[in-house]
Amino acid sequence: MSETVAGPADDVRTDGVPTDGVPTDAPQPDDSVPAGAVAAAGGDALAGTGPRGEVGARTAIGSRGEAVGIELRELRRAYGEVTALDGLSVTINPGELVALLGPSGCGKTTALRALAGFERPDSGQILVGGDDITAVPANRRDMGMVFQAYSLFPNLTALDNVAFGLRLRRVNARTRRRRAAELLELVGLGHAGRRYPHELSGGQQQRVALARALAIEPRVLLLDEPLSALDAQVRASLRDEIRALQTRLGITTLFVTHDQEEALSLADRVGVMRAGRLEQLAAPEVVYAWPATPFVAQFVGTVNRLPGRTVGGDLVEVLGQRLPAVQLGDAPAGAAATADVEVLVRPEAVVVTARTTAPAGASTGALGQVRQRTFRGAVTRLRVDLVGPTAPDAPVEVDGRPAARTIVADIATAQASGLAPGSEVLVTLAERPVLVSEPADR
Repeated sequence: MSETVAGPADDVRTDGVPTDGVPTDAPQPDDSVPAGAVAAAGGDALAGTGPRGEVGARTAIGSRGEAVGIELRELRRAYGEVTALDGLSVTINPGELVALLGPSGCGKTTALRALAGFERPDSGQILVGGDDITAVPANRRDMGMVFQAYSLFPNLTALDNVAFGLRLRRVNARTRRRRAAELLELVGLGHAGRRYPHELSGGQQQRVALARALAIEPRVLLLDEPLSALDAQVRASLRDEIRALQTRLGITTLFVTHDQEEALSLADRVGVMRAGRLEQLAAPEVVYAWPATPFVAQFVGTVNRLPGRTVGGDLVEVLGQRLPAVQLGDAPAGAAATADVEVLVRPEAVVVTARTTAPAGASTGALGQVRQRTFRGAVTRLRVDLVGPTAPDAPVEVDGRPAARTIVADIATAQASGLAPGSEVLVTLAERPVLVSEPADR
């Protein structure tokens, strides 16, 4: 659907609110509006309005056109000597929700802002629905954006905040109020249309911001760490609601976060970034179980690093056990000569048994002593100091012997009753393939 854009500059005030031909039945935003509020509502915070014109057939929820795909091709962006994006390439399928995950400064927010049009890449291309929009201004990209800080107009009601983007597009008052009310119902706030932002909780404000982003029926939804300012319980609830809503509407979505749990639980695929580059882009379970690089293995979840030695190429000896070995990146371990390696093991693959209940004469595993125990509901996390491999006739004493390293284990709480701090234990690994990589000091 083609749309016309705002007219000459004298058709808008400097704060982005049209002054010509726009109904005035709602309060005008004042000079204290938060940064990004106009942009979040579907307009350009500097230039004025987004595309305008009647929404027409697109006013009904769910009547959007087909979902579009997104391609970021070799994007590069530098700020002086700091490189934010270093040849970033990402493909997002139509209707898919992709989360970009990574530490602060990895470039994930710069990538999102480049897609939104708030940043211009130094080189590379941005394609949406097959069209190159690299040079298209932000206010003509037909994207909805939800920020971390809500960015609501403080002197507008929830209903008028949601409808604001439609006002910029010159939609008549009856249509935009009806659509705003429908969207508030969709996000569970149909009762709160007359409330002002200060009368809403943080979670409710973010729901209003989400409804506002969806009001203009964007082709793409952009979420910039929208849950990080909320408490844990509200964050988990709203995360599930966003996912359900995105699935229902089928809108192509890019979600940026530094929270692993959010990324893994929300996204169809997770992209892990480091220093402006993409380390891996895959389904959450693949990123967790089969990380492509040591960085991904270390950053996503918790991983134990244990010394091991390959045997025959496809097996590795670790803690006195022989287990199938898989090289990072899903490549089979080489069938060449034996070599020292690091074995990467997730906490749930570690088996901890009290020495008093360990099988008599056990010759595999390592002796250890529980250092710390943390209750996590159905799972209890143990930190165990290892004191060396077992062997026939090995002494069972632990105290006074230097710990070789600490291993983290997640076990069912029901099985952890006899494993208090100070307990002597036997540590083994589950009989399953393990990831191996070259030792970190190589």
